[in-house]
Amino acid sequence: MHAGRQYSLKEFLIWTRNEIFRLFIISAIPTALYQLFDWHWLAIPWVPIAMIGTAAAFIAGFRNTQTYSRLWEARQIYGSIVNQSRAWGMMVKDFIKDETAHKPLIYRHIAWLTALRFQLRETRTWENTQKRYNVEYKRFYIIPEWQSKKEDELKPFLSDEDLQHCLQKKNCATHLIKLQSTHLKELHEKGQLDTLYHIELENMLVNLYEQQGKCERIKNFPYPRQFASINLFFIRLFTFIVPFGLLNEFQKLGDVYVWLNIPFSLIVAWVFMSLERVGEATENPFEGSANDVPITALSRTIEIDLREMLNEKELPPPVTPVNNILM
Repeated sequence: MHAGRQYSLKEFLIWTRNEIFRLFIISAIPTALYQLFDWHWLAIPWVPIAMIGTAAAFIAGFRNTQTYSRLWEARQIYGSIVNQSRAWGMMVKDFIKDETAHKPLIYRHIAWLTALRFQLRETRTWENTQKRYNVEYKRFYIIPEWQSKKEDELKPFLSDEDLQHCLQKKNCATHLIKLQSTHLKELHEKGQLDTLYHIELENMLVNLYEQQGKCERIKNFPYPRQFASINLFFIRLFTFIVPFGLLNEFQKLGDVYVWLNIPFSLIVAWVFMSLERVGEATENPFEGSANDVPITALSRTIEIDLREMLNEKELPPPVTPVNNILM
């Protein structure tokens, strides 16, 4: 997540510079042929191009709206996880009579948060982090889940037995919640947890399963590929034919003004291409891009809150933005 006031124009231009070079060439070639070689037949009436531009703008706007909805839903889900995590810590402290059980239950929940964020940062074939322009931009920030091992991050919060059990499972986060339920059952059978309180805590675990499932749905079901593809096709078609449509428009101003076709075609095409690029950068809110939901920072915030409930003094520092990017 970008945590600054805005992206700078310089950052945006660097991010899109390869497309700008391509658009410059697309604009320069027909203009030069038209002006230097009198290939006036290259000029296309503006009306059909405007119709294609309208369709491209419509589909780009639709895509950006839908990808933003995916991003905002992901943020709402993690907001619910934050709230329920604090409630979990409170209930564990107040409902369970055996104080020695408080730390394992709260630490196991922190382990669940850790396992979940590692699972959500795994790459998928449809994600965009490996595209060249995104790989270049990743030098400005760090993705913690790609810099460390899940096992090392889980070890401080789990017993050796729980750690090995978790690492043997494909979906570690799911089985950590199952371990929580098993622990609650044992406490209930020992009389350390009243029946009503047991039910409330089990309902909390079910709710956490629900939030995890929502995250997995967004992670594992991409923005429909047919809509993403048609958006890209329309935008590229429009950016290719814009220079041909503006030739006659600038010719009306005089021969020398035909050369203005290059910068103005470039600007128009860049606007549409940027709309497509922004929609692409927003569609996968857990992929590890600069526009992700900051699940690492949110998990650290929860960890600090829960460990403070245990009256711990040596707490990890909050995650801070790197070059205005908060992960």
